[in-house]
Amino acid sequence: MSPRSPSRWRSRWTATWRRRSGARRGSFRTRRRPRTTVGPSTSSRASSPPPRWSRHASYRRLVAIDPRVDIGHVHLKVSDIDRALGFYRDVLGFEETTRYGDQAVFISAGGYHHHIGLNTWESLGGSPPPPGTTGLYHVAIRYPTRAALADALRRVLEARIPLSGASDHGVSEAIYLHDPDENGIELYWDRPKDQWPREGGKVTMYTRPLDLEGLLAEAT
Repeated sequence: MSPRSPSRWRSRWTATWRRRSGARRGSFRTRRRPRTTVGPSTSSRASSPPPRWSRHASYRRLVAIDPRVDIGHVHLKVSDIDRALGFYRDVLGFEETTRYGDQAVFISAGGYHHHIGLNTWESLGGSPPPPGTTGLYHVAIRYPTRAALADALRRVLEARIPLSGASDHGVSEAIYLHDPDENGIELYWDRPKDQWPREGGKVTMYTRPLDLEGLLAEAT
């Protein structure tokens, strides 16, 4: 017995459906679900409103994040692995843990598998993103003590790397600079929590000039 052709099967099924449901000719088409496009579509994306992350109920539930969560590492695109290592390893003192030739390297402090990843997979010989584009503002590297931050400042100045800022934020003291690929870098230490400024029971922050000479005096 030969298989039925798709067109004959559809016509018989449609006729049966009309008899059982009492539908008029042509009503089957009006009841069909609208056709949707699977995959990327420029026109559909352009006409769709952006998601309202802060208002959506399912995302509001995510606000109560587990307090043990922290940032494990940051991975940066750089134009030259050795040049980047000259800053992160040779100046700041991070240790190299894993390297993949001239394509990628992982570095850390204190034996962790990696705090920072550097790669040239999509950026070999590239240039920093121009102003007016989104992306990374800065990476903040926290030091355990004021003396440790002072030592980092000493190393930066000895390498003749210019600072872009230095601030006392009340909760912390920070210096700002850029790596060879113009990624923003913050080096800071947190004051003990009982010294953080508060108003109405809430932690407050401010930005005041940081006494760099006073900080350097604590360098070992």
